Amino acid sequence: MKRTTGVWLVGSVVLAAAIAGSLLYDRAMVRFTPPSLEDFPIQGIDVSHHQGEIDWRKVAALPNVRFAIMKATEGGDFRDRRFAENWRQAKDAGLVRGAYHFFTFCRPGRDQARNVIATVPREEGTLPIAVDIEFHGNCDKVPTVDELAGELNAFLTEFSGVSPQKPIFYVTQEFYDQYLKGNETLFPEHYLWLRSISRPLEQEGCKEWSIWQFADNGMLDGIEGPVDLNVLCPSENGFSRLFAPVVAKN
Repeated sequence: MKRTTGVWLVGSVVLAAAIAGSLLYDRAMVRFTPPSLEDFPIQGIDVSHHQGEIDWRKVAALPNVRFAIMKATEGGDFRDRRFAENWRQAKDAGLVRGAYHFFTFCRPGRDQARNVIATVPREEGTLPIAVDIEFHGNCDKVPTVDELAGELNAFLTEFSGVSPQKPIFYVTQEFYDQYLKGNETLFPEHYLWLRSISRPLEQEGCKEWSIWQFADNGMLDGIEGPVDLNVLCPSENGFSRLFAPVVAKN
């Protein structure tokens, strides 16, 4: 999900039309058949300022875009320059919206939560806050499992005062295996948003992941350049479980 500022190298690519002729994939980058609308009826995108100005009316008219998760913040003070406009226009276009925060290992979790609280409006009918946790684009510090768990717990403790929803953690499979797998009790309860663009994900029900990012090179009407593509686990009852507040444990 994290994109660093740089020059896009443009090569000759072979593009194939898919999903009602509105979505294109670079076949050189896709190693499996993309999830179909029949098998995954709720699909969506995640964006940041890297996508530039988006025609949200065109995007919302596509059958494969039911939700949009947009970058809001990073670290303790960075705010995505297009977040406010994306947030407002996506709502006007009728999309289910969510915001994500890029978590840095070099700022206290509590400070980062305050940045999110000051930036993301509290509105009903929006997805839980998503926390992007990955090494790419992060600072040089490599935290231990205990250090990461401590800062994420501090982040969620601060953030829970304004949102009763369980957060979404966005991670790569490698990051999941290194930090979260087997250490579930150390981390706050969360939904899992898993990136896997080289192989398909399968599971029984939605016990392991709720959102799957299956491509980072989608081409959509209304967006210039590539965009990340996602699906909601088909066993989810729409968005209802993700909208539900956390149930306090006795």
